[in-house]
Amino acid sequence: MLSKLLAFALMTGIVTGTMAQMSSTDSRSGLPASYWPLTKSQPIIDKTETIRLALDVSHLSEGERKAVAKLLEVGRIFQGLYEQQRHSQALTAYRNLVQLDTRSGASAFTQNLLNLYRLNQGPIATTLDNKREAFLPVDDVQPGKNVYPSGVKKEELDAFLSAHPEKRASILDLRTVVRKLESANVEHDLATLKKYPALETLHPGLRQELEKVSPERAKARKSPKSKVQSPTSRTDPILDSKTLDVGRGTLDSSFYAVPYAVAYADELMKAYSLLNEAADAVAADDEEFARYLRNRSRDLLSNDYESGDAAWITGRFKNLNAQIGSYEVYDDELYGVKTFFSFSLLSTRGQETTALRLAMRGLQALEESLPYENHKKIREDIPVGVYDVVADFGQSRGGNTATILPNESYLARRYGRTILLRANIMREPSIFQGTSRTWEAAMVAEHKDHLSSDGNFYRTLWHEVGHYLGVDRTKDGRDLDEALQEDSSAMEEMKADLVSLFVAPALRKNDYYSDAQLRSVYASGILRVLQNNKPRRDQPYNTMQLMQWNFFLENGLLTFENGKLRIHYDKYHEVVGQLLRKVLEVQYQGDKTAADRFIEQYTRWDDNLHGAIAKTIRDQQRYRFRIFKYAALGE
Repeated sequence: MLSKLLAFALMTGIVTGTMAQMSSTDSRSGLPASYWPLTKSQPIIDKTETIRLALDVSHLSEGERKAVAKLLEVGRIFQGLYEQQRHSQALTAYRNLVQLDTRSGASAFTQNLLNLYRLNQGPIATTLDNKREAFLPVDDVQPGKNVYPSGVKKEELDAFLSAHPEKRASILDLRTVVRKLESANVEHDLATLKKYPALETLHPGLRQELEKVSPERAKARKSPKSKVQSPTSRTDPILDSKTLDVGRGTLDSSFYAVPYAVAYADELMKAYSLLNEAADAVAADDEEFARYLRNRSRDLLSNDYESGDAAWITGRFKNLNAQIGSYEVYDDELYGVKTFFSFSLLSTRGQETTALRLAMRGLQALEESLPYENHKKIREDIPVGVYDVVADFGQSRGGNTATILPNESYLARRYGRTILLRANIMREPSIFQGTSRTWEAAMVAEHKDHLSSDGNFYRTLWHEVGHYLGVDRTKDGRDLDEALQEDSSAMEEMKADLVSLFVAPALRKNDYYSDAQLRSVYASGILRVLQNNKPRRDQPYNTMQLMQWNFFLENGLLTFENGKLRIHYDKYHEVVGQLLRKVLEVQYQGDKTAADRFIEQYTRWDDNLHGAIAKTIRDQQRYRFRIFKYAALGE
């Protein structure tokens, strides 16, 4: 009886704990309200595979191993930043969940929720039917995530930018956080500059401009005897007339923007110190890598990545490489321009990297073969590398197979871009087994043996090269993200997919591919477009894949036969070329309305065709999701 009473008391403590989110309970389950019960979490967990990446790092020097330890600490900081960028309540909700897990004795209920948080990198889950739902007591997802003011509508910002076109560059800068002009916000940013004088030095004029438009200080100037209240004491209405530039930020009657260096100052100052400590540790073994780390540490504080990107792209590193910073815009569903933090620590596969670099020649000829005019002159010596992932963090976590960076067109023109191929993910046997089952479920029996891991590897490599080729600015000189906004990612990813397939015959002619490899690359291109659920419009990858699928069906590259798909290889190059021409034209024109129409035209979903294939894929899938864990993190 005593043990039962203690158990009851423990559960009562769980339910009525001090956390604000647990102030009410679900009367049916007795669990904290708004926390998913086992009945909702378990079906997703059952479809989630855990893959552990463990590397032998015995070949690293003592200095390199010390650097790895410091860099992993930076990665953890970036992981927290990414979760914070995606949802304003993410970190608090996670801390509360950990406390609940401790109180419950690591119950199945809380362990499932912790795994969901790890899988989704935040408190919003993707369900088995491709919907997004909060599984913890937090606000629903917002298109602007946590890099725009909470609840702001695009129409509201559009109206503001129409009235103040001179503010567009700073409000839509890829590395600024947009805030409402309110006392608490401005005073908080001023306090940050006071706390870190280095930031005031690197962002000259920022403090003075913030002071000029601070509502609290404006009132103090009008009433000399009044005192400036603390930023947490109250929130005044926004100013009604002030409009000032602040370097890379903007102050206005409605909104202003501050650099990531100021918005995330505590975290980035710590990362700055750790990167320099890592550089010191590795300098004797790899001075070029150390120089890159030092440059990137300063970039994080200056909000300007040029020095670090130049060192990264042109450097020739030995055993280690690292992707450090905020680059990709996929998480910004409002405008598609804000970058989100990611960190990848990579170990070089030296022999494979050397062989691949020798093989990748003649890129200018491939650029000139693409179906568009106004071809550009490109750097042919792309620093491509084959790596094993030590650990991934933030936006790059979750099975990312390859990357080409940086994305800013002016940096690509000046220094080129670097390609990072993650071999231990691309060649993970369990992942290929899963894709093979998908392939066999969707395709006619004659195509069963057409797909190979080689095909996936080469298609992925040339997808990344595809980002380097083709249109990179509109005809009037605008960046594609600026011109096409939330459509930009889907268009750019589709271009890269199509380039990888379009250049394949030329690579076969040059004996880069064998006949079997060419066919496997083509097969991988079809596997790429298949969907196991109807995509949401806010999913750029899935959206562009569905567009390809529909175009291939419309133009006879694919046919639907008795519930399966057949490839007509004789039409492959022609049909891919037709679609690639359309995509390049949309990018070159930079017409957002035309891009919207194009996407609308090719994202139709027929339950009797797409739905039938999707169900066939789902029925054979052992796993739908993957959690990656890393031995280097002690996992």
